[in-house]
Amino acid sequence: MEEYKQVILIRTDLKMGVGKKCAQSCHASVSASDLVRIQDKSAWKYWKNTGQKKVVLKIQSMDQLKDLIVKFESKKLPYFVVNDAGLTQLTPGTTTAIGIGPVLSTEIDKITGDLKLL
Repeated sequence: MEEYKQVILIRTDLKMGVGKKCAQSCHASVSASDLVRIQDKSAWKYWKNTGQKKVVLKIQSMDQLKDLIVKFESKKLPYFVVNDAGLTQLTPGTTTAIGIGPVLSTEIDKITGDLKLL
């Protein structure tokens, strides 16, 4: 069986604290997982029951994030964009993170394989 994983992208240009990055990663993970659970229950179940593999990667800017979204959409990969509520460190509505999948590792690696770990 193919391997599934979830990829979380965190913007590093925002200078969020470590705890903030962790919270934004969690928002991205849970919300993207919810999308897949609704859209492709068998893929979600397989991922859920095989360790819920996740990788958290760095992105440098909003422009880079937008470029990646175009690629996710062209491949029809499910993703969720996290916009901060603005209650602590950031202006309300600031895009902080994106969660992709869980999807086939071979598909997401084609797009995010060159990004660095957070």
